[in-house]
Amino acid sequence: MNLRPLGTPRGVSTVAGPHDIGASPGDKKSKNKSTRGKKKSIFETYMFKEDVSEGLKRGTLIQGVLRINPKKFHEAFIPSPDGDRDIFIDGVVARNRALNGDLVVVKLLPEEQWKVVKPENNDKETEAAYESDIPEELCGHHLLQQSLKSYNDSPDVIIEAQFDGSDSEDGHGITQNVLVDGVKKLSVCVSEKGREDGDAPVTRDETTCISQDTRALPEKSLQRSAKVVYILEKKHSRAATGFLKLLADKNSELFKKYALFSPSDHRVPRIYVPLKDCPQDFVARPKDYANTLFICRIVDWKEDCSFALGQLAKSLGQAGEIEPETEGILTEYGVDFSDFSSEVLECLPQGLPWTIPPEEFNKRRDLRKDCIFTIDPSTARDLDDALSCKPLADGNFEVGVHIADVSYFVPEGSDLDKVAAERATSVYLVQKVVPMLPRLLCEELCSLNPMSDKLTFSVIWTLTPEGKILDEWFGRTIICSCTKLSYEHAQSMIESPTEKIPAKELPPISPEHSSEEVHQAVLNLHRIAKQLRQQRFADGALRLDQLKLAFTLDHETGLPQGCHIYEYRDSNKLVEEFMLLANMAVAHKIHRAFPEQALLRRHPPPQTRMLNDLVEFCDQMGLPVDFSSAGALNKSLTQTFGDDKYSLARKEVLTNMCSRPMQMALYFCSGLLQDPAQFRHYALNVPLYTHFTSPIRRFADVLVHRLLAAALGYREQLDMAPDTLQKQADHCNDRRMASKRVQELSTGLFFAVLVKESGPLESEAMVMGVLNQAFDVLVLRYGVQKRIYCNALALRSHHFQKVGKKPELTLVWEPEDMEQEPAQQVRTPLCPSSPSPDDPSPASCGAPHSLICVPWAPLALQLPSGVSGPAGPPGLPRPPLEGPAFWHHLPFLGGNHSGERGGALPVPLMQGCWSSGVLLRT
Repeated sequence: MNLRPLGTPRGVSTVAGPHDIGASPGDKKSKNKSTRGKKKSIFETYMFKEDVSEGLKRGTLIQGVLRINPKKFHEAFIPSPDGDRDIFIDGVVARNRALNGDLVVVKLLPEEQWKVVKPENNDKETEAAYESDIPEELCGHHLLQQSLKSYNDSPDVIIEAQFDGSDSEDGHGITQNVLVDGVKKLSVCVSEKGREDGDAPVTRDETTCISQDTRALPEKSLQRSAKVVYILEKKHSRAATGFLKLLADKNSELFKKYALFSPSDHRVPRIYVPLKDCPQDFVARPKDYANTLFICRIVDWKEDCSFALGQLAKSLGQAGEIEPETEGILTEYGVDFSDFSSEVLECLPQGLPWTIPPEEFNKRRDLRKDCIFTIDPSTARDLDDALSCKPLADGNFEVGVHIADVSYFVPEGSDLDKVAAERATSVYLVQKVVPMLPRLLCEELCSLNPMSDKLTFSVIWTLTPEGKILDEWFGRTIICSCTKLSYEHAQSMIESPTEKIPAKELPPISPEHSSEEVHQAVLNLHRIAKQLRQQRFADGALRLDQLKLAFTLDHETGLPQGCHIYEYRDSNKLVEEFMLLANMAVAHKIHRAFPEQALLRRHPPPQTRMLNDLVEFCDQMGLPVDFSSAGALNKSLTQTFGDDKYSLARKEVLTNMCSRPMQMALYFCSGLLQDPAQFRHYALNVPLYTHFTSPIRRFADVLVHRLLAAALGYREQLDMAPDTLQKQADHCNDRRMASKRVQELSTGLFFAVLVKESGPLESEAMVMGVLNQAFDVLVLRYGVQKRIYCNALALRSHHFQKVGKKPELTLVWEPEDMEQEPAQQVRTPLCPSSPSPDDPSPASCGAPHSLICVPWAPLALQLPSGVSGPAGPPGLPRPPLEGPAFWHHLPFLGGNHSGERGGALPVPLMQGCWSSGVLLRT
């Protein structure tokens, strides 16, 4: 094969395109037409750059980041500048060759061509496609890198889905619909019923109706629609993984020159690739490559061609296998996973082992005798933060956060600096890390390994036991960590405040310090952190806890053996609070010193329209949720629900839904935003925030370290204009988003492999939303979101309606005995009533029965044959397991939600409810 080297995805050279490519070879209109002569354009010619600039100034054009719906790839959106409902872009032609994530310029269509939103369909997908947009600041922090634990007494390791979580903002609430995407992706030979097939013609969704008389419609039912007229920046990598196919028309000239590349991601167009790039025997033996995963790069996309022109880059291996899929994910999202060049490695200290130069001791505060330690996941190797807590005679504490001084090892303008700036972040996958810096720095010279002298940048406070700051100091330091604690070690200390932890249960501790001293320091930090946390939420902070998966991997094969939800505990919260405190302190320090040049991090408020939709939903459901501020929302989520199983599940669903209107937090240069109110961080509810605590894995932190050093007089001011700093901030934002998505896809891949190898998996779930022909569920055990299409189920019929304000979807199942008549059973969710002995269970009678999907009621999905089903209420038989057998546990007010008498009803499917057996299979 004529393959291109992979690793650095940028700078792909263009190749000459075919002169005879017109419409799709599968297009019936073009099959028999001559390919000679000038083709009619499919796409509009892009506007001139000067006209675009003028249109943006006049307001006749709008720019924004294009987001293509992963579930309906013909729908795309850009955010509305006024925060109202997103602007709709209907179809591939209107998208005009732009890809997901591109910064585009659009022109609004005439009002009569705007999208008509039918409220009776209850289809809320009139906004930007929801794809992992929950900001990491809202979720669990300082967790999910790697963690070794025992699992069923086996030597295999448990690997948390490795998010880049090492301080307060990191350790994302993963958007788990990607997990199911991964399951789908493994079924490479079968199209899922109920979804658009990538090779099938696109049909317009019934909620997208273009009316010629839109003036008669209420304004709320119209969504502004537009077309792309220019691409300002191609942020999509133009790379995709997928499969090779022969062209359909064997008699065409194209067949002799090109193969068809079909991307796994349907948001990417199909691509013509020259046969010379393909395996030599591909034309003769195409079936041999039916399950082979390839990487292809788009190099051109002509106006007169439905498909793009590409270059086959590499054969990855068999689809569904972890390493080929992982390499494909990294390439698609532009992650540079190539080895560091010799020029970069020459920037590192050459004389090893490296020791701290004597002159540094004269420039820094020597803290090597202090009791300083790290708390990290047990298998973490890049330890960039350490803590200390020294009791003072007056009852207060000297608390320190000590961060690896990475900027010492990364000279400005060096090749090392350039590659770190380009990578911008380390990328944490389930099974490995793609580092931002060479491993010599990440794991040795910079990493705060125990019993080794290290260069650090420290923030040290004098704190009262209640967490009130009495004094604050910033400076360069030298530390020697006395031990490397895992979260489990710290947690055991917190849970055993008066008991001595046996030495065999602790890691090695330097002889200068005792385990009792470390134990007491952890307890003191824990007590102060609790006070800080309590005050933070009292001051209006928001936290949206979402489920995060951890995997058990086979230590020989690397395959997942099991998974569980990662538990976020007090030891995680301890580290989170002090990382937050340090980041906020540094933000104020650098902003005071350089009000026009500070690199800060802001978090905009939720998207207005999506928030309004959520407010409307909660009103429909009778949920007293206050969305007026971050603090009010946090208070509602913590106080609205009880602590029984059903209430906790409802809270999980609502928390997940509350994440959807949230916007991403962004790095920015303070000199380019005029209004200080825009500096604010919504989730933390603070005026200034930045990232300082993880310079080993985030380039933004390296820049902040340089700014802090200049503010303290250690160095000259940064030679970087505000607009240049903003460009680097934008790049950090882009790479951080790509990294986040890659991490989620890695988790989804491992979960998909687990389901394929170990499934089917059965779990309780709740219905999150009801559409006119589908419903969404959250599988609670795994945090997976799944859309279930009615036409993918063994239904006799289905019917959508609204009962009052509540949407309701009735599903009537095919009977096991075809001679039986349908038996309907309808109940209202959360109804304070008891089961009626005169009301037979649909699962026991064998007849078709209807399931009603209504917000906030339990759901049950099909159980596989041979798997024990859940028991029903007393006196009724267990549901049969062959065929579409269902049992529904509907808790109601006053019940114990346990399935005992008075606690469950044999009822139809309702939204927001239990699913006593959601079946996940590839």
